[in-house]
Amino acid sequence: MRTSKERILTTHVGSLPRPHDLLDILKLKMDGADYDAGALDAQIAASVDQMVTQQVDAGIDIVADGEMSKPGHAIYIEERLTGYEQRPGFDTGYYAAEKKAFPEYYEDYFARAHLGGAIAPAHPVICVGPVEYVGHEALKKDLENLRASCTKHGVEEAFMPCAAVTGVGHNEYYGSQEEYMYAVADALSVEYNAIIDAGFLLQVDDPFLPHVYMDTSLSEKERLAKANMFVETVNHSIRGIPAEKIRYHTCYGINQGPRVHEPDLPMMVNEVLKVNAGAYSFEAGNPRHEHEYHLWEEVKLPDGKLVAPGVITHASSVVEHPEYIAERIVRFADRCGRENVLASTDCGFSSQAIYKTEVENRVVWAKLSALAQGAKIASDKLWGRVGTERRAM
Repeated sequence: MRTSKERILTTHVGSLPRPHDLLDILKLKMDGADYDAGALDAQIAASVDQMVTQQVDAGIDIVADGEMSKPGHAIYIEERLTGYEQRPGFDTGYYAAEKKAFPEYYEDYFARAHLGGAIAPAHPVICVGPVEYVGHEALKKDLENLRASCTKHGVEEAFMPCAAVTGVGHNEYYGSQEEYMYAVADALSVEYNAIIDAGFLLQVDDPFLPHVYMDTSLSEKERLAKANMFVETVNHSIRGIPAEKIRYHTCYGINQGPRVHEPDLPMMVNEVLKVNAGAYSFEAGNPRHEHEYHLWEEVKLPDGKLVAPGVITHASSVVEHPEYIAERIVRFADRCGRENVLASTDCGFSSQAIYKTEVENRVVWAKLSALAQGAKIASDKLWGRVGTERRAM
């Protein structure tokens, strides 16, 4: 994982709006209709190249494939693991307190946007048999597409995001939740290691750890025990992979909304830092969490680790001003060390394959361009290439 002693590097969390030509074919596949598999493969490859081109043009240093082949963050994993069946109507318990506090808002929101607008319904999946990895061919295509585009554009470093063990379905087969999660961890490790072997960074996407802290049915002792089991199984899934090749991303799962029942990062930072990753990615650019940079005045970032805070947010269509983005970056650099900060986004801009993303396509790229501009401004300040009179932020 690159660090820079000359400037702040830029990245993002992974998912990007899919081109409509791709969505048209992908939707046919997800609907079980007739489709041209060769045309789909070609469209995915072209879309990946388009995404990498746009990332490079926007000034993003560490790029991804935008999750072009995936119908959704959680949905894609059904195609790569055995042992699951969809269970429409199954209550996962996610966001229970938030939905109870704002029922009208979230009834409309989940139907209109987020999961409701996706090309494929994100029905909960239940484990009803042995979990094994079978996604080798699909993963091989993903890796080849990203490698070809990175080579074409001279990209030095790229990452591929993958679901964490903590977010893969619900267990009705294994004797205990712990046994189940370790089985999922073993299966996912196949995908994780293939990404590393292909020369990319692995990003483990875990919006599910925060749900432990939102679960009001758990006592504090139970909450801590469950969080630690989550961390242990994540670490089991990445065992043997050098930490410096892993980015661990945690967020809260909802894009736009009141979000008042989310845990603050200080509530879970000890567990986050137990994950054997080289970089930690988290939300820091939206009004619910922006103040949490003060955490790093009390918590010391472990030696050799990086933070990748969101300095632009997916929770608003406002394009952040580069000067303000620079302020956000400098806050973390002053507390964690300038070489230890990557400028990133709060979360992905299209965790589900959807025709109308919550942040419109052109706004996404305006935000990412502003991110790169802000990182340049911050770099000039942090490395003394301009006056430092405005450093106190």
